[in-house]
Formats: sequence, C-alpha cells, structure tokens
Amino acid sequence: MAARSQIGKTTIYDPAYVGLKYPGGDVPLERGVCTDVVIRALREGLGFDLQKFVHEDMKKDFNKYPKIWGLSKTDRNIDHRRVPNLRRFFERKGWSLRLSNKKGNYLYGDLVSCSVGKRPHIMIVSDKKARDGTPLVIHNIGSGAQEENVLFDYPITGHFRIKIEPDSSTH
Repeated sequence: MAARSQIGKTTIYDPAYVGLKYPGGDVPLERGVCTDVVIRALREGLGFDLQKFVHEDMKKDFNKYPKIWGLSKTDRNIDHRRVPNLRRFFERKGWSLRLSNKKGNYLYGDLVSCSVGKRPHIMIVSDKKARDGTPLVIHNIGSGAQEENVLFDYPITGHFRIKIEPDSSTH
C-alpha cells in the first residue's frame, strides 16, 4: 500500500544527485527513481529507513559493496539510491530468495531487481495480479511510479523478501 500511494504523486523520473537530510532524507515526492519508490515504501509501510541502514552497513564494511562509482567512502545522500548497493544490503541481511520464472514464487511486498538493458532496476511486487495470475509490480522506470504487468519483461537479477523482527537491531 505504501508503494501504491506513490502512484500519481511521483510523476517524474529524476536521477539527479541531491543532498539529503540524515536520517530519513528523501528527494521531493514528485520525483525520483526506482529505488526511491522502494525507499519510501519501506519507510512508510514498515518504518524501515534504508538510507540509515544501508549507510551504517556500508560504513561498517565498505569493501563488501560494489565499487562501480569509484568512491572511496560512503555517501549517505546516494548510497541507498543505487540498486547494486540495495541488492548487496539485502543479500547481507539474508533476504535473498532463489531466482525463479514461476509467478507463484513472487509474493506481494517482495522486491525484484532486474536489468533494463545494461541498467539495474528494482520493483516491488504488488498484491494485484494480471489476468493470467502474474503479479503486477510497482516501480518507476521512467514515467513516475506505476503499477504494471512487467515482472518477467526484463532479466531478473535478484529476488528479496524483507524480514524485519520487531526487536531487531535494524529496526
């Protein structure tokens, strides 16, 4: 529901680097990228601040994260807004699931990363399904937050199910 609430409000795809307050920082609601849909949904729906937790994990073990951007230290304004970093964070938390082409393996709330051309992308599995039973996804792939039947349109690179314990040190 927290992801769906962004549809019609997040209408602009904007990958610009922005200085953010910390913790709890966000780009303006009307803009963002695929990761911003996930960040907002987890923050609003679960009270889970990816900005804070990704930053803290990267500070603790920076060498375990991708070095795609040539950085030598963390940047709490952008690290959590990068799909490869989110994938690594989810893997490190033990939230990875086996990749599958079976629609029944994808439950609403799951996160799915994929490749759109050579670009990494991430989507949230919706509670709604297409006529054939394929779960819809909520994402921002270029025209703002949308709910679409595109789960299997791109090569899937990751499947994650967030497990937050009420007394967890990460919540």
